[in-house]
Amino acid sequence: MKAAFAPRPFEPGYRRVAGAIAARILDRTLRDGDPLPVEAELAAQFGVHRSTVREALRELESANLVARRRGTKRMVVSRPAAAQVADRVGNALALNDVTVREVWETLELLEPPAAEAAALRATSAGLARLEAAVAGYAADHASARAATQGVAEFFRAIAAASGNRVLPLTQEPLLRLLAAALEVMIDRAPPARSRIAAAQQRVLAAIAAQDGATARDWMARHVRDFRRGFEISGIDIDTPVLVPSVV
Repeated sequence: MKAAFAPRPFEPGYRRVAGAIAARILDRTLRDGDPLPVEAELAAQFGVHRSTVREALRELESANLVARRRGTKRMVVSRPAAAQVADRVGNALALNDVTVREVWETLELLEPPAAEAAALRATSAGLARLEAAVAGYAADHASARAATQGVAEFFRAIAAASGNRVLPLTQEPLLRLLAAALEVMIDRAPPARSRIAAAQQRVLAAIAAQDGATARDWMARHVRDFRRGFEISGIDIDTPVLVPSVV
């Protein structure tokens, strides 16, 4: 008679402990800010040495699932921040040799509907952030670096105004991956600065008027225009992106 289950591969004790705690965090039994038992108590509960617990907590901390409470050694459940998610996803995409074209095409899929959603859902606070982003870009895009940062903040403001919390988490690693190519493009193609500013103004006006169709249309034109800028700048969009940088 065949065995019902295949033998499980060996797994270090600290991994089993980390997995058990992570499962309680991910099923929301333990919620953001909840304190974990002290190391000695965890060791007693799991029937392992404190050193095993300590290693498990290090693994959970590196995954941004727990953090040390300020001023103490006590660990609490934490929620990964958007920047932490972006670092992990961006590095994974870069190490898988995704290209500038693939990142740009993904933004082409994400950003127009995000702009449409922002037009329908933006709060006064969301609209104020978007207005500040557009004004900030117009006032400070002399350097390619500043212009790239302004482009990133504009897209972040759109995602925030859309009211969809998945969008910022999905968008951030893409913005970081595209930053290097955008900076080169803006540096080599000076007209890009004014074209970006004009497109931002059009998208903002449509969102302020709650005109979703026009916001979507102008955002689609805006993202498509990046492709033209890459070509004018001599950027090969089929080359792998660089390791992501913060913008």
